[in-house]
Amino acid sequence: MYLKRYTIAAFILMLLTGLYVNFYISSESVGMDFFGIPLPALSVAIWVVVPLFVLYIASVFHMAFYSILGGFKLRKYEKDYQLMLDTIVDAYLGKQEVKHYFKTERYKLLGSLVEHTKMSPTHEVSLQSDNEKINSVIKLIEEIESGEVVDLKKYALEATNPLVLKNDRNRYAKGEINAEDILSNPQNFSPELVTEAYSDFVETSPLYAIEKYKEFLSKESLFKILARINADENRLEVSNEALIQLFEVLELNEKEYIEASEVLSHDMIPEQRMRLFEAMSAKNDDIMSAYLYTLYDLEMLDAADTILEISQPEEYSNFKAYQALKKHDEHYSINLFI
Repeated sequence: MYLKRYTIAAFILMLLTGLYVNFYISSESVGMDFFGIPLPALSVAIWVVVPLFVLYIASVFHMAFYSILGGFKLRKYEKDYQLMLDTIVDAYLGKQEVKHYFKTERYKLLGSLVEHTKMSPTHEVSLQSDNEKINSVIKLIEEIESGEVVDLKKYALEATNPLVLKNDRNRYAKGEINAEDILSNPQNFSPELVTEAYSDFVETSPLYAIEKYKEFLSKESLFKILARINADENRLEVSNEALIQLFEVLELNEKEYIEASEVLSHDMIPEQRMRLFEAMSAKNDDIMSAYLYTLYDLEMLDAADTILEISQPEEYSNFKAYQALKKHDEHYSINLFI
């Protein structure tokens, strides 16, 4: 558009200049030599216009050259702009491992900042954006956050990506995958989801299935198993040997062993409960407090007193205090001393 205007203006200038020279300066014809080559005689006006025309041609080539350079530069900016949109999309998706290569210095800086920044879109962004790619990703993220299950295959996200983990949790919550699907392929899911699935799994599963996946045992799931022993609902019968193997999977502290004994007190046969903690305390001194608690809770006073009598003076002071009160016919709950 500007070249057209420039051309029109240039030819008007050349025409007016030629007419002015022809009518007001000279209308004669003059012959000239060009590097020893004689040129035909032409009007003075034409000889004046020729340099203007040459200048016009040179300026057109000059403008065309820089216009082409400017076009290439604009194309770089346009490509970098589209690449920046991709970078933002990848940042929204949490694809920190993707590297983008920009051509222009300004976009290199912006791209580097975005690549090393965790971004989380708000709903208002989708309302303001006119880019379909960004809008679709924001909608996808909103659906995942609201508990929906979406197809993430085309985004090639890693298994550890937060969106993938959240989407897997949504799939589990909606029943698209069950606990055994997760436990049989734990490498495909987050450790948190595997632990949660096992905790749900032990609520109704038989003992052989519980033992099959016991490597995923947690304190929460162990206590669910203990609560099922001899219970009226989802009853589970477990030998002490099997229980000891489950306890050995975890590293419980002294208080947690006492909590386990308290849970077992509801339905486990007293004799089995006492033998269980007797056997475990023989291997681990940290379980002795749980064994003493079990004995006092079952009113096995003589057995408990025997253990306390051979203990060190500074050991089991709380149980010794309880022992002293019992000898004076004071009736307190053993739970007050743990």
